[in-house]
Amino acid sequence: MRLHRNPVKDPQRELYVYRVRMLLAVVLVVLLTGLLGARLYYLQVVQHEVYSTRSDKNRVRVEPLPPSRGLIYDRNGELLAENLPTYNLMLVRERVDDLDDTLRLLVDLLELPEDEVESLRARSRQRQRPYQPALLISDLNELQIARLAVNRYRLPGVEVEAQFLRHYPDSEIMSHVLGYVGRINAQELERIDSGDYAGTHYIGKTGVELSYENELHGKAGLRKVEANARGRVLRELEREDSVSGKDLKLTIDKPLQQLAFDLLDGRRGAIVAIDPSNGQILALASVPGFDTNQFVTGINVKDYRALQQDIDLPLFNRAIRGSYPAGSTIKPFMAIAGLASEVITPDKTTYDPGYYQLPNDDRRYRNWLRWGHGRVDMERSLAVSNNTYYYSLAHDLGIDRINEQLSRFGFGQRNTADVAGEGSALLPSRDWKRQRFNQSWYPGETLSVGIGQGYLQVTPLQLATATAVLANRGHWVKPRLALEIGGESLAQALPDTPKDIVLPDEGWWDRVFSGMQKVISGREGTARRTGVGLKYPMAGKSGTAQVFSLGQNEQYNASQIRERLRDHALFVAFAPTDEPKIAVSVIVENAGGGSSHAAGLARAMSDFWLLERNAGELPESPADQTPEIPSDEASDVEAVP
Repeated sequence: MRLHRNPVKDPQRELYVYRVRMLLAVVLVVLLTGLLGARLYYLQVVQHEVYSTRSDKNRVRVEPLPPSRGLIYDRNGELLAENLPTYNLMLVRERVDDLDDTLRLLVDLLELPEDEVESLRARSRQRQRPYQPALLISDLNELQIARLAVNRYRLPGVEVEAQFLRHYPDSEIMSHVLGYVGRINAQELERIDSGDYAGTHYIGKTGVELSYENELHGKAGLRKVEANARGRVLRELEREDSVSGKDLKLTIDKPLQQLAFDLLDGRRGAIVAIDPSNGQILALASVPGFDTNQFVTGINVKDYRALQQDIDLPLFNRAIRGSYPAGSTIKPFMAIAGLASEVITPDKTTYDPGYYQLPNDDRRYRNWLRWGHGRVDMERSLAVSNNTYYYSLAHDLGIDRINEQLSRFGFGQRNTADVAGEGSALLPSRDWKRQRFNQSWYPGETLSVGIGQGYLQVTPLQLATATAVLANRGHWVKPRLALEIGGESLAQALPDTPKDIVLPDEGWWDRVFSGMQKVISGREGTARRTGVGLKYPMAGKSGTAQVFSLGQNEQYNASQIRERLRDHALFVAFAPTDEPKIAVSVIVENAGGGSSHAAGLARAMSDFWLLERNAGELPESPADQTPEIPSDEASDVEAVP
């Protein structure tokens, strides 16, 4: 039987194929091993520095050290703004897997309102650089901290961080002076230096906190730390400490500020007190105030809306931004304007039949006393607050000279060195009206300005500043709030201080002061009841400012007018007259006559400052000046035409 070879199985061919495949496999392995070796050489040798640095960045990170904000004190060293230890909720977005789920979980754990998710999302974006923690929630309570600790494994990228939080012990009475700090917003992030504010979540928003932000903030530090894969710090490698902000001592006297608030007793208004000798602002009260601590931690929408919609406007700083007609408080400054322009002399008289008429004009501009005061000179015009005298003076001066002279006292300008948000109010002129309304100026409008009405608007701070300049016999000292920064007293002389006011006869200042003293201590003085029992010489001037205009033959009747349309009560004063230590301006909105409702407040402020706070510095008091009070009380009511 003959055997046949199987054509399918060929050992020689199979051996050949096997050897070829083995050779190709060896070559491939050698090539791959070479490539791997080359890659290892490239990574380990050529790129050693690069990957070593990257490795260190994963293991070592730089953390900012925020500075402690400077403290704020009143002039006596009483603490007004402090830093309290607190715990904040922080989030690093790059370490969060799902931001929406994390935020919803936080809302559930901390029992926050559902709509808070959007607020937290917006806050998570407010940071200066990648991997920097964003502040989500301030001032966590113990229960919230405990819940976060238990659920930490579910919250990668979320940490509880201990920091200092700004706190205002007397937040309401100091609200408009100190202002407050708040979270840094997107607009502020664009203008601040990210290095200076590294790790800082708060910035001054208003008031002194804003004016002295650079000094109070300090300088951020940093530290290098080694962290594990979960981001937990293992050890500190290097540290550069932060520099705390400078402490700030203010000119404000806290007890005097408290008194101003108590005197207003919840009524809408403002009281400003200044030391004329050095421009130090002793009190700057605007009522009502508000709790500034709410804004530090982030006020909720409901509470903020309530403040915004409050008809009494607690967020509005009346002391520095409230614009009011000056009323008769402008008359001492008008008298100085007339003397400086040599339009009048102290002894020049005007006859008052109860009204004033412009030449060739039938309209009567009435004095508040309908039957008039008869023959009136400058001193008596101040004491009885005669309108006719100042109609005549305003007409003789003209609006251009009135504008020029009153601007020398700071009206229509921002005059302080460091009061953030100060308003300029309005000192009208012919050019202003043409630009504003494209209309000519009328002579009757000049008369209104002459008694502090019409277009003329002033702020309580401007009134106090002008009164301080008046008390200084024309010498200007710019008002300021800061007394010391970092323990160093500030220079007394300030740049851009207005020029002093010089009269042709320096004795004329005394004549104006005499008229203002008679307002309080004279037989005919509009505020003579305020002078009963006065233990020092005090000069003052009452004012009653219309909220709306009366018709030609209409008479003002407060009982028939809605409360918020009634006249504002104003009063300015300084004391002692010969060596002034305090100048005060008071406005009480819709209260009525300045003599009845504002003069007593100015007297109380002066009494407290001179007889209690500085009793040892007061010169020997004159005899008790109790004026004779006539039975006719018409002059106790100061109306406007």
